[in-house]
Formats: sequence, structure tokens, C-alpha cells
Amino acid sequence: MASFTDLDTWKQARKLRMIISEMIKSFPTEEKFRLCDQLIRCSRSIGNNIAEGHGRFHYQDNIRFCIIARGSLSETLDHIIIAKDEGIISKDSFNVFYTEYELCLKLLNGYIQFIKKRKNDELGN
Repeated sequence: MASFTDLDTWKQARKLRMIISEMIKSFPTEEKFRLCDQLIRCSRSIGNNIAEGHGRFHYQDNIRFCIIARGSLSETLDHIIIAKDEGIISKDSFNVFYTEYELCLKLLNGYIQFIKKRKNDELGN
């Protein structure tokens, strides 16, 4: 695979980031430097870490960065749960996000397993 932009998991992370970017436009002003900033950072970190891992020479480095991306994905979910609990977003908005979150998690876990398998195949395990 020539570029990280070809990865389905990165494409889904990008989609999730764009959903977050659109969603926070309606957040209250007082959340600009609190919840909005946190959501921007962790949602961007998902794709950033997938891209960085893809650019690494060793399988184990790629796996490590994908695990970090998975952590950022979970952090993003937690912040969205907070937004729902605080009444900043509707249950419907949460459900739209959650559907995309689940797909991203599934793709990311599948990609991690794929990398692990390639690593083991290369090592003859």
C-alpha cells in the first residue's frame, strides 16, 4: 500500500474527524477552550497516529501507533458522551457519531490484526 490515505481505517478516522469538526460548531461559547479543544485534539490524533504508524519501517512501530490511535478514538467517544450528558448534543447526534465510531474501531482493530499477521508471517511464526 503506497500511502496511508489508501487505508480504509484512516479514511474512517478522517470521516469521524469531519463529523466532530461540524458538530462542535454548535457547541456553546464557554466550551470553546474546554470540550471543543479536547475533541479537536483527540479526533485529529486518531488519523495522525494511523498515518505516523504507516510511515514507520517496522511492524511493531506501526502496531504501537495504531494502539495509540485506538486510545484517541476512545477518548473522543468519552468527550462525546460528556457532550450528550451535558445536553450539548442530542441523542440523535450521539447515535450518528456512535455508528461511525463503531465502524472506525472495527476497522482499526482489523488493521492491527492484519499488521500482526504480516509481522508473524515475515518472522515465520
